[in-house]
Amino acid sequence: MSEDQLKGLIEQSKQKPQVIFKHSTRCSISSVAKSRLEKSNTPGHIDFYYLDLLSHRTISNTIAREFEVAHESPQVLVIKDGSCVYHESHMGIDMTEILSSLN
Repeated sequence: MSEDQLKGLIEQSKQKPQVIFKHSTRCSISSVAKSRLEKSNTPGHIDFYYLDLLSHRTISNTIAREFEVAHESPQVLVIKDGSCVYHESHMGIDMTEILSSLN
């Protein structure tokens, strides 16, 4: 993901909620959280983006600044109408909670 893609994601969030899942490919907790999300049904009314922190740490820091959310890993952010309406980290990451944040 680039800064231009992030800007596009923010614009898209005004039409459709966007979810960013930041994870480290070297972290076992991150792998468990990612697996839990992948096993859940992803509704069609939201877009998901997986951000590998090892490859994209700079954009992760930009995301933290843009949405005023402390960086954590793993971490999920729900972006709606240009703002972060929900964020969670580690074992608190759950598809049910993500969907509840959209109501």
